[in-house]
Amino acid sequence: MVTLTAPETHSPNATTPDTFSVDLADSPVRDLNQALHHATDGQAWTVTNPGGKHSLAVGINADVSVTVEGHAGYYAAGMHQKGQVTITGNAGVGLAENIMSGRVQVKGDASQSAAATGHGGLVVIDGNAGARCGISMKGVDIVVGGNIGHMSAFMAQAGRLVVCGDAGEALGDSIYEARIYVKGSVASLGADCIEKPMKAEHLEELEGLLTAAGRAEDPTDFKRYGSARNLYHFSVHNSTSY
Repeated sequence: MVTLTAPETHSPNATTPDTFSVDLADSPVRDLNQALHHATDGQAWTVTNPGGKHSLAVGINADVSVTVEGHAGYYAAGMHQKGQVTITGNAGVGLAENIMSGRVQVKGDASQSAAATGHGGLVVIDGNAGARCGISMKGVDIVVGGNIGHMSAFMAQAGRLVVCGDAGEALGDSIYEARIYVKGSVASLGADCIEKPMKAEHLEELEGLLTAAGRAEDPTDFKRYGSARNLYHFSVHNSTSY
């Protein structure tokens, strides 16, 4: 069992007053998350032997650093609000779902629906992301080092999605005001999503996002996609597009 106590009481799980290590081979995920919910700013947590378990490090609301050494299952770092979560392996469905702020990074690949409905913060996926990456995003920034799957940024309302590889089919279907930047090829664009010009403000914005994600790509190699704004209001002429 993981028991969170104040650092000055020298918890047996603490290697220094503000550094904690949890071995999920011996502790249940529920106890890990409960401990993280009582964490205080400035603490650093290491999670070993995650074994692809689901719902790791969810609902963090303190300025802490959490490193998951290995693969995570579904909904890792969901509802993230503060601090940073780093997963050194791959992550399953729903990574950082409904993230509000802070930073979540995956060193490997992420499965479907990464950062779905995210309101803020930064999600960095160093590898590839599966289908529906960033669906219904509402302000989150997502940077993917590799490719993304089909239906990504579906109904994306706000925020920025950066793809350093290729994008699958129906990118940005029914998109609102989110911005999409893709370096590679796009299999197809979804309803009401079009390519848009890259102006100086967009190059500056993209450079900042790439830098924040620790990447060195040239912003001029990317294309920008966004809403044509034809589906904002119902029109019988667009009925087949809804």
